[in-house]
Amino acid sequence: MTLTFDKNVYGSLLVEFQPKVVETEEENEKYLEIIERLMAEKNRTPEQDALLDLLVILVEKFEDEHYQLGGSTPQSILLHLMEARDLRQEDLIGVIGSRGVVSEIVNGKRGISKAQAKALGEFFHVSPELFI
Repeated sequence: MTLTFDKNVYGSLLVEFQPKVVETEEENEKYLEIIERLMAEKNRTPEQDALLDLLVILVEKFEDEHYQLGGSTPQSILLHLMEARDLRQEDLIGVIGSRGVVSEIVNGKRGISKAQAKALGEFFHVSPELFI
């Protein structure tokens, strides 16, 4: 079954939500809430999918400009994610290696391999590229 795209329905959604370039944190939060609602919708219409895609692009643009990870290292990103999730080194044992390997990585004495980056990406639900 192919769903058709109704320009009138999409136009109504655009009128209702009035998306524009995100300029403030408040607008960003508002769009994130709408994105969450749309993503939770079990039977999204093609028009809702198009609105969702547009809002994601607008939020990504804002966040790329305002939340840059410039200067971050794979180790600092790992430490930040651990702190944000209230994790200890012990929580990563088995995910990226033994107690000694985890300790060396967390303390910056050892780099993160591609396999470990992939495992960390899956564990934290982020792109493995953050750790490479």
